[in-house]
Amino acid sequence: MGGLYGDGIIACKGAYSTQWADNLGREIMALFEEAQATPGGALPRGPQRFYVECHPERISGFVDIATHPWFMAVCEAVLGPDYKIVEVGFDIPFPGAQDQPWHRDFRAPEATLTGRRLNSLAFNLTCIDTRPEHGPFEIAPGTQWDAIPDAKDGMFPDKSLWGRYIDRAVQKMPQRGDISARSALTIHRGTANRSNEARPVLVIGVDAPDATNAHHHDLQVTRAYLDSLPPQVRDHLTYRVTDDLETVIQHHVIEGLLEPDYS
Repeated sequence: MGGLYGDGIIACKGAYSTQWADNLGREIMALFEEAQATPGGALPRGPQRFYVECHPERISGFVDIATHPWFMAVCEAVLGPDYKIVEVGFDIPFPGAQDQPWHRDFRAPEATLTGRRLNSLAFNLTCIDTRPEHGPFEIAPGTQWDAIPDAKDGMFPDKSLWGRYIDRAVQKMPQRGDISARSALTIHRGTANRSNEARPVLVIGVDAPDATNAHHHDLQVTRAYLDSLPPQVRDHLTYRVTDDLETVIQHHVIEGLLEPDYS
């Protein structure tokens, strides 16, 4: 609670083995190839940077994540006992990805701006050992509470405010097996990938009962997969049951990340 209400981000080092993280990376890259072959399957988030939503059962380690004691404890402490997993996806900055503009992932709800309460979290799991040249995630601690009423889409603070974020900026260097939790409202950006490697990161979005992020996503499960899930996963999952998994039609396009001038 102190970390998420303070800096806006916390982490659990070594939650999983490096072999587990390597397998996750292989699955993500295979799913990305599938998404690229499907119109609208991979959303651009800037030059050489893509986001893909996927189905929980396509990630073999999904149950490992959803049942990890740290994951469950963080969700319950911040979001309450009736938290729901509403999003599963991955972000990949490839070589040549550029600095993003400073932003939050969606407009801050009244629960946060007025109620001073976080009602959603984003969990990230890296698939490589991050180095500075990989274009690490950069975050401005404490800015989840910033009111930015004139920001484009309620997400992109005016460049006149960027000095505040640059002065506070911390680059995160997670390693394979680490998991982090953050408020997606904390001002952040992806930085330029100057390496020759992609930096795939799995994203799990979780809501409190009063949050509405599930409206932007379409988590699907087959009946057989749903029946195989332990109750502590099934009871905390937002889902639609389908006979066959359908391509996720992604609605959370962030137009501000597609602007050509990030300077």
